Amino acid sequence: MGEVVLFPSNGDPCSGYLALPNRAGGPAVIVIQEWWGLVGHITEVADRFAEAGFVALAPDLYHGEIAQEPDHAMKLLMGLAMDKAALDIAGAADYLSGRKEVVGKGVGAVGFCMGGSLALWSATISTKVRASVAFYPGMPWPRMNPQWENYSGKRALIHCADSDGTSSALGIQEALAGIRAAGGIVEAVDYPGTRHAFFNNERLEVYDPLASKVAWDRTLGFLRGAIS
Repeated sequence: MGEVVLFPSNGDPCSGYLALPNRAGGPAVIVIQEWWGLVGHITEVADRFAEAGFVALAPDLYHGEIAQEPDHAMKLLMGLAMDKAALDIAGAADYLSGRKEVVGKGVGAVGFCMGGSLALWSATISTKVRASVAFYPGMPWPRMNPQWENYSGKRALIHCADSDGTSSALGIQEALAGIRAAGGIVEAVDYPGTRHAFFNNERLEVYDPLASKVAWDRTLGFLRGAIS
């Protein structure tokens, strides 16, 4: 359904996977990868968003590199330059905002694991990102130093895996407190019995079909209410 596009990232090119809805237009969403990179699971999620009526862009934050093994994924994650990632995500938001197909009130961001943290972070670095959805965010906040005060007037939804400590985990609690202190609206939802990455249908050892469907439906409803 989608295609690879190039968009400006502070003057440099960044590539991403763009999926467009069949109808005339729709709200925009950035889809942010797990630590594996811009793999088939992420492009499939972008396609699913397009099928649901969104204009979806998954930026390639690793710039062509993909991991097959956890050790390689960890190396790529640790090598991710946060200043460059911020420019790429902000560039993706700017690019989507300029697409003629995009309608609605700002841009949404959805991410998974590493990308879940980056999705929450994206609303602190781009004024265009008005709503964020984080699936089991898994990157320590000190590395990003999020300016939670930038969440004023914005919304967030966090899907929490049971094996990660649910919404009681310290990182989740920090995000909730920071967003609420800024005047943002945020909800954290627990999924009992789930493991980290329960939404990833390519990892059958952790995939939870029921929790995945519930989280997907919640995500669509949240984004439609926040940016449509």
